[in-house]
Amino acid sequence: MKIMISQPMRGKTEEEIKAEREEVVKQLESEGHEVLQTVFEDFSEDKSPIYYLAKSIEYLDKADAVIFMQGWENARGCKIEYNVAMAYGKFIKILN
Repeated sequence: MKIMISQPMRGKTEEEIKAEREEVVKQLESEGHEVLQTVFEDFSEDKSPIYYLAKSIEYLDKADAVIFMQGWENARGCKIEYNVAMAYGKFIKILN
């Protein structure tokens, strides 16, 4: 199964973001799932948050399931990803 992880990113460094998801990724991969890489290496202050949200939605299209990490309900982009996932019938799991 291809799985996308949705997590709040605003105000966090790339290292913090990767560290938060590391255990989840390890668990999913040990179960034989493919985790889609949505921590984009080409981050630039010149690009808007909408640019990166659009890239995430492209990955959402490829995903069979989406896991929403703690705090997702307070993150603008995560809420949009959730609405898209719901509207298109993706399997959703919410982590507490």
